[in-house]
Amino acid sequence: MQVYIEYALAENFCMDFCLLFAAKAITKNRAGLWRISMASVLGACFAVAFPLFGLGGWIATAIKLFAGALLCLAAGIFKSVKAYLKYTAAFSLTTFALGGGLIAVFSLTGTAYSQGGGVILSSVPVGIPLFAALALALAVKKIASKFISKMAKTYVACRIYAGQRSIKVNAFFDSGNKVYRMGSPVSVISSGDANKIVNVDGIKNFVSVHTVSGKGKLPVFTADKIEIDYGERIVTLRGVLFCVSSCKDGLAVLHPDIAEAE
Repeated sequence: MQVYIEYALAENFCMDFCLLFAAKAITKNRAGLWRISMASVLGACFAVAFPLFGLGGWIATAIKLFAGALLCLAAGIFKSVKAYLKYTAAFSLTTFALGGGLIAVFSLTGTAYSQGGGVILSSVPVGIPLFAALALALAVKKIASKFISKMAKTYVACRIYAGQRSIKVNAFFDSGNKVYRMGSPVSVISSGDANKIVNVDGIKNFVSVHTVSGKGKLPVFTADKIEIDYGERIVTLRGVLFCVSSCKDGLAVLHPDIAEAE
């Protein structure tokens, strides 16, 4: 079967993106879509270039597994080795499950396919429509979250811990919050509340933000953990980033990605 390089790059990118995003969803990793996209580009380039070396046997298998591990390292954000291993395991399991499923379908339907670089290439562009379906689902989710946020703001009780101190504030999830630092979502807390648990003047890390009045930089710190009280259940998240702004005391604005991390 003749395979064009443009087709192979597109197919492998789409497959890698879907698999890496699936691993992100399974493990609740906080990596952004841009990070997964960059890792998918690297994975697509490797998948297309690897068959040119003509390697086979256990050496080829070892290289593919090592490349997959590096791909996961580039795609996710990890605070521990355990988190990285969980992400890699999820990526491997979804890859094997999808690959086995595709081979079964192709065999039953008589569809021609070939394997190269650890990715199945067929006369049917499976990866591209799969990627399109994922993109559509994410777009619908984004539009729905904005619509819901405009209809109503549901406030929840939130306790924020830093060191030996803690503070209880009301909070709500804002789908319009697009602030990230090093790929991690950043929530917002008032300077008055922040000073009760950290020394704001001593913060050395800053994050760039876009406000109505223009661009600026706000100090950012990492809370040891936060407890979000929904009434019927309490969700605990660790290592949540907060930037300090002039918002109303007693109110925190939580990043929408935190809701997904629950």
